[in-house]
Amino acid sequence: MQAGAQTPALPTLRQGKRIVVKIGSALLVDEPTGDVRRAWLDALADDVADARAAGQHVVIVSSGAIALGRRHLGLQPRGIGRGLRLEESQAAAATGQIRLAHAYQEAHARHGITVAQLLLTLEDTEDRRRHLNARATIDQLLALRAVPVINENDTVATAEIRFGDNDRLAARVAQMASADTLVLLSDIDGLYSANPKVDHAARHVPLVEELTPEILAMAGEALPGFSKGGMVTKLAAARIALAAGCRMVIADGHRPRPLARLAAGERCTWFLPPAEPMTARKRWIAGSVQPAGALVLDGGAIGALGSGKSLLPAGVTGAEGGFARGDCVLLKAPDGRVVGRGLVAYDAEDARRILRRRSAEIETILGYRGREEIVHRDDLVLE
Repeated sequence: MQAGAQTPALPTLRQGKRIVVKIGSALLVDEPTGDVRRAWLDALADDVADARAAGQHVVIVSSGAIALGRRHLGLQPRGIGRGLRLEESQAAAATGQIRLAHAYQEAHARHGITVAQLLLTLEDTEDRRRHLNARATIDQLLALRAVPVINENDTVATAEIRFGDNDRLAARVAQMASADTLVLLSDIDGLYSANPKVDHAARHVPLVEELTPEILAMAGEALPGFSKGGMVTKLAAARIALAAGCRMVIADGHRPRPLARLAAGERCTWFLPPAEPMTARKRWIAGSVQPAGALVLDGGAIGALGSGKSLLPAGVTGAEGGFARGDCVLLKAPDGRVVGRGLVAYDAEDARRILRRRSAEIETILGYRGREEIVHRDDLVLE
């Protein structure tokens, strides 16, 4: 909803059946010492135990490996505003993951809860087959009453194929797991009309029913510290989660028992998905984090997509990037605005050869008979 509008009844955490909880480094790791905040993590485990007793499934997406490992290895940033080198981050993650997994295991063992560690890369969620394999693993762990603890596999991911923040990773995990609720525990109690640390007149927004330009403009920059997120990445996560039919909430996680406090009605911001759910395939397309390129469309093509039609070569005026057949690409308006995304039926070279041409000419131009559509309507999602 728009800031200042009347607020309808808000959802509650108790309504969730399958919940993904994202925990950032700033909540889990004590910055001065570089150690796990054990009391906070023990209290979170109490929340997880209560949720499970209420019949809810819980999946945790946790940052913290690099923050834990870098102190243990004696690695320090190279200066103000500069982080570790890629290979240093990977070494820190390799050490920190062991410490992180052990901390979660110890905290949940008090309740007789088994935890399981999964490490994912961006490619694991962008490739359809690997996406389905990861989904099956999560489903099986939940069926066995385990709590999956998921992090980005920083030990192998390069700068080019990283999520870079666990907000979007958590949203993709929520999509994978068919979760109905995504909880982003943060250093702020929700979305504001401006950064409340800078603008004291900023208004809290309790409910968002649509990611309008006004809502997106409220995002600010990440604050210094371990966290790489900020409201920009949280709204990017919201787009992924909502497209998957999953509601999302941003809540303050600093104090102990954050899930219990959220369930009791503590102030937060809820994001609600549209009423009409997407198919699983379209949810995956909508959640693509790293499209391989883009197609630029004319006005007629954009209008046709809005009426439910496929994208034909005649309506495409440009192709950007080096995508291959089957890759996810952005669909752009002439002014550069993203209007959708979809799976392209041709590689970049062939796509450029058939731009602005009628479908009947494809075979003559390319020497083989391809699909009439450059992106089929079943393979595209509008923004």
